[in-house]
Amino acid sequence: MRPGGQPNMQQIMKQAQKMQAQVAQAQAELAEAELTGTAGGGLVTVTITGLGEFKAVKIDPKAVDADDVETLEDLLLAAIHNAAESQRELAEKKMGPATGGFSLPGF
Repeated sequence: MRPGGQPNMQQIMKQAQKMQAQVAQAQAELAEAELTGTAGGGLVTVTITGLGEFKAVKIDPKAVDADDVETLEDLLLAAIHNAAESQRELAEKKMGPATGGFSLPGF
């Protein structure tokens, strides 16, 4: 604060630029990160980026039963949820320090 209680705008701008650079760095790291979610002891695996983009789905042939499609659907959904939770945790870990604890939309 400057005399008279006025904030130092130059200092505020420097802090904002630093925060912007940290957020950009965190987003770049998230874009490069790949996480996996699994279900059924590895019968179904889903790969997702740190930004939430789904990259791959792997299904072990042992999980495929034409008479029990519902179980495969459940396994796939569980793997997606597992991958999404890992992505959310990584995003919080990377973005938290960059945003000083402020929540950004989508993170």
